[in-house]
Amino acid sequence: MLDIKRLQILLKVVETGSVTAAADELFYTPSAVSQQLRKLEEEVGQPLLQRRSRGMVPTDAGHVLASHARSILREMDAAVADLAQIAGLKRGSLSLGTFPTLGGSFLPIVISRFRREYPAIRLDVRSSRLEGLVELLAKGEVGLCLLWEYDWHRLDPKMFELTQVFVEPTVLVVGAEHRLAGMGKVEMADLAQEQWIVRANEHPVAEVLERSCNSAGFAPHIAFQANDYQEAQAMVSVGLGIALAPQTAVVNQHPGVRVLQLGDSVPSRRVMLAQRHDRVRAPAEVAFQSMLLAVGEQWSAGIHA
Repeated sequence: MLDIKRLQILLKVVETGSVTAAADELFYTPSAVSQQLRKLEEEVGQPLLQRRSRGMVPTDAGHVLASHARSILREMDAAVADLAQIAGLKRGSLSLGTFPTLGGSFLPIVISRFRREYPAIRLDVRSSRLEGLVELLAKGEVGLCLLWEYDWHRLDPKMFELTQVFVEPTVLVVGAEHRLAGMGKVEMADLAQEQWIVRANEHPVAEVLERSCNSAGFAPHIAFQANDYQEAQAMVSVGLGIALAPQTAVVNQHPGVRVLQLGDSVPSRRVMLAQRHDRVRAPAEVAFQSMLLAVGEQWSAGIHA
C-alpha cells in the first residue's frame, strides 16, 4: 500500500524540479523529503527520480507514479470538499422513520422548518407501525426513528439510544351533541355506561382503553372497531360511541366531535426518538434531532396548555 503523503512529496518534487523547493512548499526539511523519497522507491522497487544539472527529473516510473499521484490527490481534495459540504449541511441526506399519528400532525411542522433552513438536504421519510419501524432502524434502513412507549410497553434502551421528544395525553373524543360535549374535563369513572369506538387489529389504543376502564372499575362495551382515527372520529360524530385517542391523533379534528381532557385517569404516551448505538451520526441527523426536540418542546407546551 503506497503512502499518500509520500506520493504528495514525489509529485511536488516532480512539479518543482527540486528537493529543496518541494521541502519549502511542504514545510519539510530537504533531508526529510529525501528520506521519504527513498522509502517510496523501496516500496515500488525501482528508482523514481534522477539528478540532472537542472535539478531532479522523474524516471519513466516516476512519471507514471506522479501522474497517478496527481489524480489521487485531486480525488482526495474533492472528498475533503464533499465532506465539508456535508458538515456544513449544504448537501447530504437524512432517512427517518415515523408512525401515522405523528406523520399526520407533529412531524410535518418539523420537516417544514428543517427544509427551510437546510434546503439541500434530501429527506427520505418512511411511515409504519412500531414493529416495522424497529426493524427498519435495526437494519440501518433509517438513521433516526420516531417511536412510542407506554409504562407497560417500554422500548429497550440496550437496543437503541432513546431520547424523549414529548409526552402526550390520551384524550376523550365525543360527538358534538353528546351529553358531555360541553365539559372541559371528565373522569373515566363517569363513562361506565358508554358505548366505545376503538381501533381494530389489536391497536395499542385498544389496550389503553381496556386498562383505563378496568382501573375505573368497569369493562368497556365496544360498538365499533375503526381502521384509522379519521374513521373513528366519523363514527363518534354520528353518535355511535365515544373514543380514546392520543392527542396528536385528533389534531385534524372532525367538525362533528369535541375533544375532552381525561387528566391522570388514563395513561399518557411518550414519543421517543431512537437511533442505533453503533451508528456514527451524520451532521444532518444532529441538526434534525436538535430541531425535532425544539419543536417537540413547543408542541408539548401547546398540548398541555
